[in-house]
Amino acid sequence: MEEKVVQINRVSKKTQGGNRIGFSVLMVVGDKKGKVGVGLGKAPDVSSAIKKAVKKARKEMIVVPMNGTTIPHEILIKRGAAKVLLKPAPPGTGLIVGGAVRAVVEAAGIADIVAKILGSDNKASNVYATIAALSQLKVRPQPVKPVVVKSKEELKVEKKLVKKVVKK
Repeated sequence: MEEKVVQINRVSKKTQGGNRIGFSVLMVVGDKKGKVGVGLGKAPDVSSAIKKAVKKARKEMIVVPMNGTTIPHEILIKRGAAKVLLKPAPPGTGLIVGGAVRAVVEAAGIADIVAKILGSDNKASNVYATIAALSQLKVRPQPVKPVVVKSKEELKVEKKLVKKVVKK
């Protein structure tokens, strides 16, 4: 499992005795084989927040349908203020992805994809929008080539033609 820290926020709360300081950590966890999850952990110290985030991310993992090294089809999703566009890319293209979306896509094991963040600059919103987009992908069946059945006579004629071409 690959674990990536996307964002660490220092959060303070005013109380009667003063300020209470805590941390919130946004983590992405994936197996690079099509499973990915996101978790948000909050605690008084960073290490505890990371542990909580990883635990939550592993509980909420989704399976991403893949077509080779890319996604099966294009998808545009809006979640809150975040808009994320994901497009499949031909093999060898690599990851043409920005910031927060890159962490999710890498953890899922997608090698070729083009993506664009269109709405919010908030990393957490963009990560959750990406997860929502990946969970809504549908596997499209590959077109099946028709099987051509040839008679024995057609095969004999074909062999003769091939022999003539090879001799010349």
